[in-house]
Amino acid sequence: MGAADVVPGVSGGTMAFILGIYEELITAIRSFDLDFFRLASALKIKEAVDHASIRFLVALGTGILIAIFSLARILSWLLLNQPVLIWSFFMGLILASVITISKKISKWSSATITWMILGAAGAYLLVGSVPVSTPNATWFIFLSGAIAICAMILPGISGSFILVLLGKYHYILEAVNNRDVLTIITVAAGAGVGILTFSHFLNWLLKNYHDMTIAVLTGLMLGSLRKVWPWKETLQTILDSHGKAIPVLQANILPPQWSNEIIFAILLMAAGSIAVLLLSYCSERKDSLKV
Repeated sequence: MGAADVVPGVSGGTMAFILGIYEELITAIRSFDLDFFRLASALKIKEAVDHASIRFLVALGTGILIAIFSLARILSWLLLNQPVLIWSFFMGLILASVITISKKISKWSSATITWMILGAAGAYLLVGSVPVSTPNATWFIFLSGAIAICAMILPGISGSFILVLLGKYHYILEAVNNRDVLTIITVAAGAGVGILTFSHFLNWLLKNYHDMTIAVLTGLMLGSLRKVWPWKETLQTILDSHGKAIPVLQANILPPQWSNEIIFAILLMAAGSIAVLLLSYCSERKDSLKV
């Protein structure tokens, strides 16, 4: 999930769905409710820990942070130097994810299909939006973290790409690379507030409108394919702190000609798809053994 969240256009929520922990993740986040804070404020630490899914979230959060700090530089380099190959791999991941996640809909109907189409249209329009110029003030960094985290737990909507739209992706990525503690803490605080608020709403949707919600989430992933299409033409760039041009507005194009790069891209798409299908199979097998 951490590796996915570093890449603008790929959602950590998609990875959670692939790994079969999505609904458990939402429930775990939601467990930090008023009862938890009441127990914590009364210094009933054991009761508070038992009430919340702290062990699950600590394990997951540790993995995410390790991936972010260890892969931020590598993924930044790949996005600049081998964009076709890395986008091809993630496109394979998402294509197979659409198939596996749609299986979670218990009954297809005209309503679920409509919601899936609306989700796809919304994501398609969102990922084609033009990034804006925004301030680097502390309050806006906090707000950016709160908005981005909501996208990070939604399959198909990338929190990193939301940061791109808000004009804060490279600012925050540089903060991670340069160990800018104040900026990192501000983003984390905003993310904490955002995820606690949004997870309650999402959990309510999953409990009361499960098929409709899964249909929308599936549509979001379909629409996000516009962002991860490997072959692009750069229309607009910005300069990072080192003076390098970073693409912020791109148009999808067809490959100019058949080449070895296209062969490698197709192989990576296949590898990504196979990885998802294997993970899905292992997850289903694990669930069947529990039963």
